[in-house]
Amino acid sequence: MNTEKFTDLGISAPILKAIKDMGYEAPTKVQAAAIPAIREGRDVAGQAQTGTGKTAAFAIPLLEDIDPKLRTVQAIVMCPTRELAVQVTGEIIKLAKYLPGIHATPVYGGQPIQRQIKQIKDGSQIVVGTPGRVIDHLKRGTLSLNLLKMVVLDEADEMLNMGFREDIETILSYTPEDVQRQTVMFSATMSPEIRKIMAQYFHDPVTVTVEGKTPSAEGITHYVVEVRDSMRTEGLCRLIDLQNYTLSLVFCNTKRTCDQLVEDIRSRGYAADALHGDMTQRVRDKVMRSFREGRIEVLVATDVAARGLDVENVDAVFNYDIPQDPEYYVHRIGRTGRAGKTGVAYTFATGRKYRNIRYIENKLKMRFPVIPLPSMKQVAASVRDAILDDVREVLESGGLRPYVEQIETIAEGGFAPVEVAAALLKLREESSVSDRYRSPDDETTGKSQEKWKDRPDPARRRKPERQGGGRKPWESESRQAGGFEEKSEFDTEDRPRKKAAKYSTRKKKDKTGKASGKAKKEPFYAPFVKKKGSGKQGGSGKGKDRG
Repeated sequence: MNTEKFTDLGISAPILKAIKDMGYEAPTKVQAAAIPAIREGRDVAGQAQTGTGKTAAFAIPLLEDIDPKLRTVQAIVMCPTRELAVQVTGEIIKLAKYLPGIHATPVYGGQPIQRQIKQIKDGSQIVVGTPGRVIDHLKRGTLSLNLLKMVVLDEADEMLNMGFREDIETILSYTPEDVQRQTVMFSATMSPEIRKIMAQYFHDPVTVTVEGKTPSAEGITHYVVEVRDSMRTEGLCRLIDLQNYTLSLVFCNTKRTCDQLVEDIRSRGYAADALHGDMTQRVRDKVMRSFREGRIEVLVATDVAARGLDVENVDAVFNYDIPQDPEYYVHRIGRTGRAGKTGVAYTFATGRKYRNIRYIENKLKMRFPVIPLPSMKQVAASVRDAILDDVREVLESGGLRPYVEQIETIAEGGFAPVEVAAALLKLREESSVSDRYRSPDDETTGKSQEKWKDRPDPARRRKPERQGGGRKPWESESRQAGGFEEKSEFDTEDRPRKKAAKYSTRKKKDKTGKASGKAKKEPFYAPFVKKKGSGKQGGSGKGKDRG
């Protein structure tokens, strides 16, 4: 369906006015396809990625169907995370700006339940929440679905991945059978589990799929940065400074990695913080507020904690750890390039980890260009250009007379003004770069190179491990991490090994210490065996092991 204006979708005037206030000019593909079908009362299953406008795709027809005079719950929206529930509620409130009498309430864990109960009793028609807290309200009797008109499952694939299928079924079981209910679902992928949900709870659904070259969001450039694991933090810092990113989002697979990375990049002078499941809701809200306001320039997060993040102007997404599933990659990169803007996504990989990258590329039907780690010279040049841009702005703004007088005193000592300016530029550049990079670079010169010249390569300092213990010399680190690995032709793990000798041949010695007599077979553990009835070590007779 080719729709160029929201007015072509038959949307009411109050909502059109709110859409205009929000700055939207034309509907996205998913909005143009889903809004008419939902307005007709059909069950809809939409496949759309984050950042494609899917929230407005179900929120606009949902608001059109709400009766403001009926002060009871008429629609429920289920989300996998608290952040997404808050984001969806905010979008609904903005769209209902000129619809008096319509209220929406977010319900999720980490917030006092009494406050939520009060808002629901005050007449909220729309409830947006996580499955666990919604079930809590249903069991308490503070939430009634007797007059429910619409159920929306937002990011259904993630809810199933998090194990919410039984919770979803429990919530739907609270709706009366004689009540005609409209079910709407949006998911980034259409997995077999999603289709089972559709077959069980949907009636003659309309499937909406956003056409595109790949399942990933449009306007995003993908890169694979070739760097070993020990240099990932270094590569992250170099890329941020090289491209002068102001807001960056870094994804890790574990909470521990998040905390370690934040500590490391903070020590390099970046304003950074973490976002993961071990943090309380209050702390998470504080971190997100700081990131939106630009007081945090690097946010390090896990996949689950970052679901539902809605931050504009995120310059780049970094996959510090390769995602464990292609679906996670799609959701990660959706945090940049939102609302028609361009974005960039970097993934760190090397060696056998390229197998993981190839797996994601095959699923997304695209290829990611591989780029090397930027050199220190490139980063220094980029920092210098940024400094010169700032200098030009200061020169154009004026007000430099007090500083000119101070520079004149230095120039009187025999230095040209150009030399003074060059010295100031050098000091600024060294202060901007010196403390942020801690690894050697072949092209680095001066003190930095002198500092690292005698330091051995960390890879060469690793001691060889004993056979049969730890990682085998022919195994890679990614094999130990459980990546997508196949057995190498050099993998001798399953080959039979030579058995240890059961006996050792020794000649009996006399009192003088000289060998005499014939050689006698003894167990190889003979030195650790006592003779029967004797307290001395040695001998080949039967004995007991030393305690």
